[in-house]
Amino acid sequence: MKILVTGGAGYIGSFMAKRLLDDGYEVTIVDSLERGHKEALDSRAVFVQGNLLDKPFVEELFKSKFDAVIHFAGFISMGESMENPYLYFQNNVFAALNILEEMVKTGNNNFIFSSSAGVYGNPEQIPIPETSATRPTNPYGESKLMVEKIMNWYAKAKQISTVALRYFNAAGASSDGSMGEQHIPESHIIPNVINALMGNKPFNLFGTDYKTKDGTCVRDYIHVLDLVEAHVLALEKIQSTRGSYIYNVGTGKGFSNREIVDMVEKVSGQKVNVVEAPRRAGDADELIADPAKIQSELGFAPKYSDLETIIKTAWQWHNKRS
Repeated sequence: MKILVTGGAGYIGSFMAKRLLDDGYEVTIVDSLERGHKEALDSRAVFVQGNLLDKPFVEELFKSKFDAVIHFAGFISMGESMENPYLYFQNNVFAALNILEEMVKTGNNNFIFSSSAGVYGNPEQIPIPETSATRPTNPYGESKLMVEKIMNWYAKAKQISTVALRYFNAAGASSDGSMGEQHIPESHIIPNVINALMGNKPFNLFGTDYKTKDGTCVRDYIHVLDLVEAHVLALEKIQSTRGSYIYNVGTGKGFSNREIVDMVEKVSGQKVNVVEAPRRAGDADELIADPAKIQSELGFAPKYSDLETIIKTAWQWHNKRS
């Protein structure tokens, strides 16, 4: 089977490509390398460099027939999206739209989308089920929700099978330290705490007055290897049962930003220089998944997503790179 992985030079996309190749799939990676990393590419895959906003490029790409498209290519920084909404609506929405339209033209019918818990905004209930109201608090989350709505209409009007996986916080690295997280710009707390510690710099803790157990934001963290497994299960689902599906991908457990700092200190044996800073615009208080649906329908069972394993693998990755 031939799978197209967009954003396959990025964090999650590179893990996904490796897993698919290990499982015997034929993989084509497309990435602009604007924020991806050439060294993250798997040499076993076919690599095509280009921008998915370029319609002629997308048309040329889909001259090949794919059994499924797994779409990771997108910008992911909530803070950056508040500073530059245009960038996020242009890149995240129109790239997906170009892909879906070309899939219709060429008979490529299976689409798996890297969505986000950011579509919920400040949720009405914790943990959050997929039926919860979607009210994003920043352009990043709004752009993901826009793509979900577009997918829904393409599923209804054009019979494309779709899966939107609403990630809660992806984190961690490979067990051998060979692959891990390196975003430009880096907005995720775990690599930022580790980078601050390794660089002997202060770590800015954004917001200490949230309505949470210790005043800092609470998030549900999912190890990247478990996240990749969720995509494999989603791929199996739409291959066997056509339709349009939405699943949360999380553990159902939440950790505060202070607890993340505490675990980095435990794993590293070092003290983090924490500087309390004002809130970032658009941050929700608490986002914890209700993972019951993906567990019951796809048999999803995270293996690596306890907080200590996540931090240990991330610490190993960052130390190996330094």
